[in-house]
Amino acid sequence: MEIKKYFELALAKNASDLHLVSGNRPALRILGELELISPDNLEPKDLTEAIFSLMSKEDIDYFKKEKELDFALDIAGGHFRVNLHQQEGQIGLAARIVPNKIPSPKEIGFDEILYQLSHLNQGLILVTGPSGSGKSTTLAALINLINQERRAHIITIEDPIEFIFQENQSIIEQRELGRDTHSFHEALKRALRQDPNVIMVGEMRDLETISATLTAAETGHFVVSTLHTGTAAETIQRIVDMFPAHRQQQILLQLSSVLRAIICQQLLPKKNGGIIVAREILINTPAVANLIREAKIAHLPQVIQTSRQEGMMTMAACLKQLYEKGLIEKQVYENRLGNSETLGTYY
Repeated sequence: MEIKKYFELALAKNASDLHLVSGNRPALRILGELELISPDNLEPKDLTEAIFSLMSKEDIDYFKKEKELDFALDIAGGHFRVNLHQQEGQIGLAARIVPNKIPSPKEIGFDEILYQLSHLNQGLILVTGPSGSGKSTTLAALINLINQERRAHIITIEDPIEFIFQENQSIIEQRELGRDTHSFHEALKRALRQDPNVIMVGEMRDLETISATLTAAETGHFVVSTLHTGTAAETIQRIVDMFPAHRQQQILLQLSSVLRAIICQQLLPKKNGGIIVAREILINTPAVANLIREAKIAHLPQVIQTSRQEGMMTMAACLKQLYEKGLIEKQVYENRLGNSETLGTYY
């Protein structure tokens, strides 16, 4: 089985993801839609052998033991973030294409408030959204902006490393889970002893990592990370809910102090082709910090709605703006707006 051809096709078609699953037809995700690329199902034995041919013996042994593996792969002239897993007892692969070049802030729609956030010296910024919403790209653009504009020591902790940064003004160390460190939270604790200015945490996926991230931001560092949440209010509630009840008030106090902004985003099909990002932005003003401290999370959408002059924007308002500028189709606007539970209903 010539597995390389699937990766080549993914690059040629400008896909975002490649799916190779035993017993199913291979597929690409293009502009958010799955496209089958062969009439034939993938034979489990052939697929397993083909995938293993791309991996080191250590990675094969790890996958056989754990039945899960994330790794970076350079193939066919492209860079991929690969998730390997088992389903129905057979192997499955999902590969996310990582652009070779870090997009410029302009290319991914940074507005003035996002530029301003890159100038912060301490505190926490969270970029959130569903899988495939461009969180890693936004983080990379933010880090690269810092790299280009100031002398800083930047440490990234990733699983796996996606974008490769070229040092400009800054010193950048990229650490990969499994290869360079055993866990996000351990790497974070060690990072505090490595004289960093900026720390990027690929994902706050468990209580220990969230706790270590808040501590890093609290001790005077600029920290950026991601969560799989759809709104700013949901993001704060998710963080608080990760902790036992007796610690939740302390976490609210920490968040109210260290949080600088939450950027919730999703990718939309652009009118006449391509994709465009829509963002909800929460800035931690004194009014927002007070609501967080008092656990009045449900009031945050109203504050975002009435604070446009401070750079905030609800997802619904952003969608409306994109539609009125002719950047997205009416159907896309109405479909995304219709999910009020995720987007909020405020203009």
